Amino acid sequence: GGDHTITYPILQAVAEKHGPVGLVHVDAHSDTADTIRGERICHGTPFQRCLEEELLDRRRVVQIGIRGPSYDPNPYKYSRDQGFRVVPAEECWWKSLVPLMEEVRKQMGDRPVYISFDIDGLDPTYAPGTGTPEIAGLTPVQALEIIRGCKGLNIVGCDLVEVAPMYDVSGITALLGANLLFEMLCVLPGVKTV
Repeated sequence: GGDHTITYPILQAVAEKHGPVGLVHVDAHSDTADTIRGERICHGTPFQRCLEEELLDRRRVVQIGIRGPSYDPNPYKYSRDQGFRVVPAEECWWKSLVPLMEEVRKQMGDRPVYISFDIDGLDPTYAPGTGTPEIAGLTPVQALEIIRGCKGLNIVGCDLVEVAPMYDVSGITALLGANLLFEMLCVLPGVKTV
């Protein structure tokens, strides 16, 4: 899908039906800015807008893979002050994320959950086709562990954003994105896999 702005209206519709939802958010950036270049609605602000409209259950939001430059000396403070669990990329380096996802499943419980996956959560070695690549990100194996770790949750929607094929002549980013979306479909409630 397009840039991360699309998640905001999707979550408006999801919350209209389900109320505030939990969120598994994979990204290099927290996307909680109030404005970017004077704009209140853009790819770096969707979760700020969602908070203002109470679309998210703050105690059931986890942000995984966050890293990259910030204008704030404490870039995780705002999210943590909102009650989010922030898992910076460096806490993911060189390890399986299966134990993390066991904790996330407990945190989410049986209430509605939305998955929002920004392709820049992955290291640009694996996904160069994005507008805001950041070094030292997650691996494709970790991405699969996160998505597969959501199996059994009450998932009410999901997205994969920020894939920009024109920035990747090899096509590897689009291939990875398509496979991650397939994996998301496989963990939706009621889907049987072999």
